[in-house]
Amino acid sequence: VMVRQDELALIMTSEMGKPLAEAKGEVAYAAEFLRWFSEEAVRIGGDQMLSGDGKTRFMVSQRPVGPCVLVTPWNFPLAMGARKIAPAIAAGCTMVFKPAELTPLTSLALADIMLEAGVPAGVLNIVCTTDAGSVVEPWMSSGIARKISFTGSTAVGVRLLEQASQHVMRSSMELGGNAPFLVFE
Repeated sequence: VMVRQDELALIMTSEMGKPLAEAKGEVAYAAEFLRWFSEEAVRIGGDQMLSGDGKTRFMVSQRPVGPCVLVTPWNFPLAMGARKIAPAIAAGCTMVFKPAELTPLTSLALADIMLEAGVPAGVLNIVCTTDAGSVVEPWMSSGIARKISFTGSTAVGVRLLEQASQHVMRSSMELGGNAPFLVFE
């Protein structure tokens, strides 16, 4: 990712208008997610430990949850993509990634980098659409997906959580959309 920093920053700037210097900063931010989760993945070694009271034994192991649905916003397309993809790869999960309709090129460039880095074809799948509901809802209702990770509006998050509840799907939500501001001369 860092080797292609200039290319990725230019794609983001062209695609969604982020200033080039900020886009380069986002590339570094995204690369840090990839680095951190790659280092964490090698630390999952089946460690065993006793609870504080000494009555229970804990074991930490890697157990992929299964196929993950990843949905990202437009405002940090590379960083949020990396933030969702990196832990799924580290855990050994396959993914269907639906980027924001305004920033598909950034996400497709990230997917190309993941292939170049050795992620096997079919592990990370990207679906670009202008009708997110008609695409994501069948993934959620199929029962095949086992995790949803979404960053976006609270209203959409509520709908996704309702859909996830039908199959007791693991969910990670970063919801917002309540930060208005005024711009004056």
